Amino acid sequence: MDIKELHSKQQTFFNSNKTKDVSFRIEQLKKFRKLIKENESELYKAIFEDFGKSEFETYASELSLINHEINLFIKNLKRWSKPKRVATGLANFPAKSYIIPEPLGVTLVIGAWNYPYQLSILPTISSIAAGNTVIIKPSELPSKTSAVMAKIINASFPEEFIHVVEGGVAISTELLSHRFDKIFFTGSIPVGKIIYQAAAKHLSPVVLELGGKSPTFVLSDCDIKMTAKRIVWAKFFNAGQTCVAPDYILVEKSIEQKFIETLSAKIEEFYKAKGDINENYVRIININNFDRLEKLIDTDKVCFGGEIDKENRFISPTILKNVSFDDEIMQDEIFGPILPILSFTNLDEVIAKVKQRPKPLSCYIYSKNRKTISKILHEVSFGGGAVNDSVMHLSNSNLPFGGVGLSGIGSYHGKFGFDTFSHFKSILDKPLWFEANIKYPPYSKNKLKLLKMLLK
Repeated sequence: MDIKELHSKQQTFFNSNKTKDVSFRIEQLKKFRKLIKENESELYKAIFEDFGKSEFETYASELSLINHEINLFIKNLKRWSKPKRVATGLANFPAKSYIIPEPLGVTLVIGAWNYPYQLSILPTISSIAAGNTVIIKPSELPSKTSAVMAKIINASFPEEFIHVVEGGVAISTELLSHRFDKIFFTGSIPVGKIIYQAAAKHLSPVVLELGGKSPTFVLSDCDIKMTAKRIVWAKFFNAGQTCVAPDYILVEKSIEQKFIETLSAKIEEFYKAKGDINENYVRIININNFDRLEKLIDTDKVCFGGEIDKENRFISPTILKNVSFDDEIMQDEIFGPILPILSFTNLDEVIAKVKQRPKPLSCYIYSKNRKTISKILHEVSFGGGAVNDSVMHLSNSNLPFGGVGLSGIGSYHGKFGFDTFSHFKSILDKPLWFEANIKYPPYSKNKLKLLKMLLK
């Protein structure tokens, strides 16, 4: 595929104004929904071959979110696309003012490997709903899922509207040499910086969905059993390869031992496999990531798990204790099934240490004390999170999903995705039958006095 030609075709198609027709957009969304349904078994097969992800987990964390988002757009798109009346003010009387949502143009979606369907298709759905054309570049690491997306999407949509381009760094570099009206990237902070620099050359606006070390505060008044249950699921789902997974635990010292014991028991209950992959647990995506994670396991600090099998890219759910902020595992996002536990006695001190680090994508708080919860929410900056739960905030399409600082720029999901891929055009609409002369020369003290009254 000639990237320059593809980009040009999408520009031409967008300029035909066909995508500005809301009925056309809804028709394409319905077509996409049907496409996912008809190819569901093939999608399951591909992702299982890439890293052993079961049908249950694939549906729960990928296809269900895509279906929900499509249905949400189909239901609300006509309303969201309508011009919105806003107040005008006396200075422009008797005019009216309104805002027109309009599509941006040709967009680029660069997906991530850890949830390859969701993180490529969800932003694509948002872009289609807003009336844009889309070039999709899935991650090349899960090669089977990349191939199946290219196969079913490219066979079903004209390339001038939606097209999947497969490849690695070279293809991404070539894509980024062109000016897009919006670039949406999900991935690591280092690659996000490269995307941002490339986009800056064209002044292309970007959304960067990145990551970071997301803390989890576990206070002594929490419900330990429920806290452990929810954290174990959130951390080890997808073998920890989740951008919003709890990256490390900050537990109050008085309950540390009991909490670790409860975590360990819950892992034993959920993940019975020993050195094996079953439907409840997935592989590490590739050998490079496996080797990186293996180096982070300090065997002297392992208090649970620590089993590895390089041939099967298997790392068991692992808990580390007696960890400090200076340890190697606390320097970068883990993105794997290793959970460091740091204990504390002074909440203010540990909050201060969290605030010294880059702003995380997520933060979780387990406590029954509303004053303590409010304190952490008020003092710690992060993209989004939950109280007495983890990860599940991203399943609510009424909440914007995105980071802050180094954890990302911009947000999406639901109406926020529509807004992200739209421009809101401001219009002042004034009749010709009346015009006050106050703004026209010659100026006078009386005009200034009246102006101050009108514009205060």
